[in-house]
Amino acid sequence: MQLYNTLSAEERSELIDQAGQQRLTLSFYAYAKIEDPKKFRDDLFVAWNALDALGRIYVAQEGINAQMSVPAENFEAFRETLEVYDFMKGIRLNVAVEQDDHSFLKLTIKVRHKIVADGLNDDTFDVTNKGVHLRAKEFNEILEDPNTIVVDFRNHYESEVGHFKGAITPDVETFRESLPIINEQLQDFKEDKNLVMYCTGGIRCEKASAYFKHQGFKNVFQLEGGIINYAKQIEEEGLESKFIGKNFVFDNRLGERITDDIISQCHQCGKPCDNHTNCANDGCHLLFIQCDDCKAAMENCCSTACQEITHLPYEEQVKLRSGKQVGNKVFRKGKSESLKFKHSGDLPNAALGTASKTNDIRQKIKVKKTLVGKAEHYYVKAGIGLFTMENQELNLGDKILISGPTTGNQELVLEKMFVNGYEGNQAVTGDKLTFAVPFRIRLSDKLYKILD
Repeated sequence: MQLYNTLSAEERSELIDQAGQQRLTLSFYAYAKIEDPKKFRDDLFVAWNALDALGRIYVAQEGINAQMSVPAENFEAFRETLEVYDFMKGIRLNVAVEQDDHSFLKLTIKVRHKIVADGLNDDTFDVTNKGVHLRAKEFNEILEDPNTIVVDFRNHYESEVGHFKGAITPDVETFRESLPIINEQLQDFKEDKNLVMYCTGGIRCEKASAYFKHQGFKNVFQLEGGIINYAKQIEEEGLESKFIGKNFVFDNRLGERITDDIISQCHQCGKPCDNHTNCANDGCHLLFIQCDDCKAAMENCCSTACQEITHLPYEEQVKLRSGKQVGNKVFRKGKSESLKFKHSGDLPNAALGTASKTNDIRQKIKVKKTLVGKAEHYYVKAGIGLFTMENQELNLGDKILISGPTTGNQELVLEKMFVNGYEGNQAVTGDKLTFAVPFRIRLSDKLYKILD
């Protein structure tokens, strides 16, 4: 019985592109008593793997927390796998505001002590005594009440790119840090203020609202379904968005736009920007905000030190990071002195810029393309990329797409190329192809031909 992934992220990405089917990114959670989390995990893996469902899921004796990507045609079948369990019958599935077929590239289900690391002892308070759930319209109304205090229970890198106007945005790196800070900060308002809280999809507020009621807060409210559900409701009901900017998400998209307001800055040059990236140095992988100009100049790196390391031979890079703990390589949240324009804690409510309408997160879905090869090497000083042709052919003048987890999606036109060391007009399967590339490429990058 297969209980693990047999394909790499790159191989899965290729299959998704070849299938050409729309996928839905969604999230859900449920608190429930699960007697045997290990068996529960294994049963889910078998059912979801058969449906080509991908994602990052945590299960524990207290429930399940999932962020996933599911083929649109398998959506109802996926829902049926949930409703096998009584505690997930009729469960709300938060479908993402913006879709991306590559949001998840593996199915990872982990058994944890808790589905959210909150640092709380659940035996000391009633976790079912939660705050009042508010829909978008009700949430907007209570925000207008001068007696309301609204708190963002997300982390600094999340709130920096988007938050509700007037919200308290704790300068924390983990959810568990925010609970005692907010409790102490609001000690004098337990009796007479509305404590209104929100997070990405609602799960953090489920536990936080019960905790704060236990701490003596009388009027506790939470945004039902979090920012994701709020965005859906304001669009359906034609409501004003009290949330400004981007909603950070924990998948390959790194964010989905709620409003066109840009409220954050490129951490390197200060230009209005809210696009997160991960430092290309495999010994760093710092999550930070980087504009397109700095991305090109710094080659996806957070500092010149990291940039220099990426230019070293691969074997030397491995030696440099040997024995180092870089933490979660996708979302290393630490701050760096190199990031001069990083802001957290007390954040602005005014836009610094407006998002370009052409910056479409679904671009890679809309571009029709076919996989033709893979990257083999990048000659830094010459700015030349080497590729191996694996499929079909390329001709001079063809439009191509170079795509990878760090490189992103970069389009070029083949104006000059060398085939097996000689200048040529056509490359076919098995050929070694070189041409000028004005950005650094990596071994994980794929070469596509863009179809008309």
